[in-house]
Amino acid sequence: MPEIINPKLLSWASEIDAETIRQAEKTARLPIVEGHVALMPDAHVGIGATVGSVIPTKGAVIPSAVGVDIGCGMIAAELDVTESQLPDNLELLLHRIERAVPAGVGRGHEGKRGEAAASAGKAADAWMAAHRPATLLSADQADKAGRQFGSLGSGNHFFELCVDERSRVWVVLHSGSRGIGNQLAQAHITKAKRLAKEAMLKLEDPDLAWFVQGTPEFDAYVTDMLWAQDYAKANRAQMMEAAIAEVLAFLGTGTVTRTVNCHHNFTQPEVHDGRELWVTRKGAIRADTGDLGVIPGSMGTRSYIVAGKGTAASWKSCSHGAGRRHSRTQARKLFSPADLAEQMTGKTWLKGRAAALVDEIPTAYKDIDQVMADQADLVEVLHTLHQVLNYKGT
Repeated sequence: MPEIINPKLLSWASEIDAETIRQAEKTARLPIVEGHVALMPDAHVGIGATVGSVIPTKGAVIPSAVGVDIGCGMIAAELDVTESQLPDNLELLLHRIERAVPAGVGRGHEGKRGEAAASAGKAADAWMAAHRPATLLSADQADKAGRQFGSLGSGNHFFELCVDERSRVWVVLHSGSRGIGNQLAQAHITKAKRLAKEAMLKLEDPDLAWFVQGTPEFDAYVTDMLWAQDYAKANRAQMMEAAIAEVLAFLGTGTVTRTVNCHHNFTQPEVHDGRELWVTRKGAIRADTGDLGVIPGSMGTRSYIVAGKGTAASWKSCSHGAGRRHSRTQARKLFSPADLAEQMTGKTWLKGRAAALVDEIPTAYKDIDQVMADQADLVEVLHTLHQVLNYKGT
């Protein structure tokens, strides 16, 4: 159940710092916010708006509340394969996934050869030809978006092979709209801040500037946002196709029996209590009654397949993950590659790149089990997934 911080701010987080609450209060005080801001159990400080927050607005949208990784989200595929069919050594599969799904800062399929790269290139060409954002992309932007189609990115974006409580194998993937989503978002955030300055709006944080519905700027932003959101979803689908092909070829058996795909950085018009609102979920999943979602923990813990309960007070939402306890900078100061290796004992991962991945150490994140306990009124856990293989970009 939520804690009432004040009438405009509710929190489901049992672990939350004062700075996160102060940031969320700034958002809650905006004149365009209709009702209260809801903080999910994984809430932590973000740029402008709080990561892990749900923001209802009337006749306006805040670009920085959607964030720079528009449409970032999760996809999970259940296989008709059990843990007993997995070999003891998964290193070969890790290397196959690494070749099929490019990962890392700025990386795409450039210079890549093979069936996965060729398939991604064809899919990118077809998708880009059929979809147009409001912003005219430069030749360089269009080329980069095409090359990065079907690639993972870096940070907390990942591919994992998991096993659930029934010993069923799942393929799980987390990624977003890559460089092009970031560029479009940054351009609109800058434009919103300029308009706010010209209108002499007194904002507690300039990053909380908004676009008013019915204006050309609003329409352009929503068009670009939806384009980037669709790009992110198609990007995940392309990577999943390539990854599953490698997994099934490696195992020599299996088919996909179910797929769950959900965004957690987006805004959309919704009706709540008869009110037409824009509901922005920054690091949050829509959890209406029966909605399926994927809530990942950190790279060495657990992930969850859930069904929403449609809780009105959370704007029918839930957390998108565990949420950071320490920033990336703090994590690098507090923990060593040896600490990360110890916490990843028993799992197949890129241990040779531990120094580059130390900011993703599990203890840099909140306890995912506590996060799930905090939101028992928001979602029902359908399956608990334990990672056996993890692949991240560096």
